[in-house]
Amino acid sequence: MDATFKTVIGGEVVELPGTIAAVRASMDAGRAAEFDREIEHVPAADLPAVLVRWALAGTGADEEDELLFERLSRGEDIGATDAAPGSEVA
Repeated sequence: MDATFKTVIGGEVVELPGTIAAVRASMDAGRAAEFDREIEHVPAADLPAVLVRWALAGTGADEEDELLFERLSRGEDIGATDAAPGSEVA
């Protein structure tokens, strides 16, 4: 079994492909060619972030994030909390 990434999209836990081969296999030929061109030149330190970005493509996660950022820019409280150490809410 290939490795996976887990994330939450639309309030549901979603498993995404977690290897280069599995991410590539989830794409049509055109996107796979684009992925191949990029992934070969990604520095090792950046590989996890780039792989997640490609794995998330087409899941709706970008649209969900965009809507949250729009709400934040309007000053709306979205119920987010600071996850930094020592920032526990009393």
